[in-house]
Amino acid sequence: MRQNEMFLLKLGEVVLKGQNRRSFEDRLVANAARRLKPCGSFQVYIRQSTIYAEPVTETCDMEAAYAAARQVFGVVSVARAAPCEKSIEAIVETARDYLADAFASARSFKVESKRADKNYPMNSIQLSQAVGGELAEAFPHVKVDVHSPDLTVHVEIREKHAYVHAPAVPGAGGLPVGMGGHAVSLLSGGLDSPVSSWMMARRGVELEMVHFVSPPYTSQQAQDKVLELARLLTAWCGRLRVHIVPFTEIQEEIRKNCPEEYFTLIMRRFMMRLAQAVARRAGARALVTGESLGQVASQTMMALAATDDVAEMPVLRPLIGMDKVEIIRMSREIGTYDTSILPYEDCCTVFTPRHPATRPKLEDVRAAEARLDVEALVAKSLEGEEWVWVKP
Repeated sequence: MRQNEMFLLKLGEVVLKGQNRRSFEDRLVANAARRLKPCGSFQVYIRQSTIYAEPVTETCDMEAAYAAARQVFGVVSVARAAPCEKSIEAIVETARDYLADAFASARSFKVESKRADKNYPMNSIQLSQAVGGELAEAFPHVKVDVHSPDLTVHVEIREKHAYVHAPAVPGAGGLPVGMGGHAVSLLSGGLDSPVSSWMMARRGVELEMVHFVSPPYTSQQAQDKVLELARLLTAWCGRLRVHIVPFTEIQEEIRKNCPEEYFTLIMRRFMMRLAQAVARRAGARALVTGESLGQVASQTMMALAATDDVAEMPVLRPLIGMDKVEIIRMSREIGTYDTSILPYEDCCTVFTPRHPATRPKLEDVRAAEARLDVEALVAKSLEGEEWVWVKP
């Protein structure tokens, strides 16, 4: 760890909030502190729309903390910075020492200043000129280029100190987890559901996961794969509870008693009922699915309407207008792609109809499902529910 190095976490759309902004800020600070805790002891606090994360001991893992800070929803950018006194001399000395490696590899630079402390005697332009002139003398091999420099030196004059840093890196954006309500996400082993879960967490939704298993048709490896996907999501969401719900008997009864073209639709209706029951027990107010319009037969408008027919709470579908290429790109970006493509099938692929109904009539689906004792099947499945806490 470099001496006196710390992090500046800049807030995103939280700054646009009105009278409830304080509650968003408090939640964001708490989330950031919790995420940094495994990396060492940090003092985390907020001033002037910026979260300061200062290491308390020299044993802090700054690289791990830097990565963790970038995955906190609500933070739009993260900078590694060095604090110093607010004098020109101290700022120049800090920039010269702290950014020496960056200057060694740069051919041009400029200084950008921000004066959050309005009582500071120099304005931003004057400060940039003063610091830039001194640094130009200190590094004569690096020319000043205010239009397209290799290196931009940032100077921020704040309440207590000045802060010097190179350009910040993008953060996760979005809203602090916990400010968007509580929902249950249907997590399969595919590409879509981890991405949809990530997208809702980015909107501040606190999630629990529900996963359906159908042994012996699905394997323990398939369940372990889903738990690994949940673990990968905890880097963004914090710890997650995964509800494991047995689904074998329901699928076997559907196969025995219902027309083949409705297998998947009736299966999805049962999943909605079960997820809804889990959500009510957990105090959640919505369900999240990874459905994308038209991607498969069960995701046409009429098929989605048949699924939603049994839903009594909002069903959030963040991927509804996305294509597979976009979903794959996002799964790579959030780190779930390699696990999602592992060849372990989940219950969604069990008893797949050869010719699924793409334009089902709701009354026909209801009539096919009426051959089953729906309430008894749901109750028995819920009796076998187990859950696992997954941590980062």
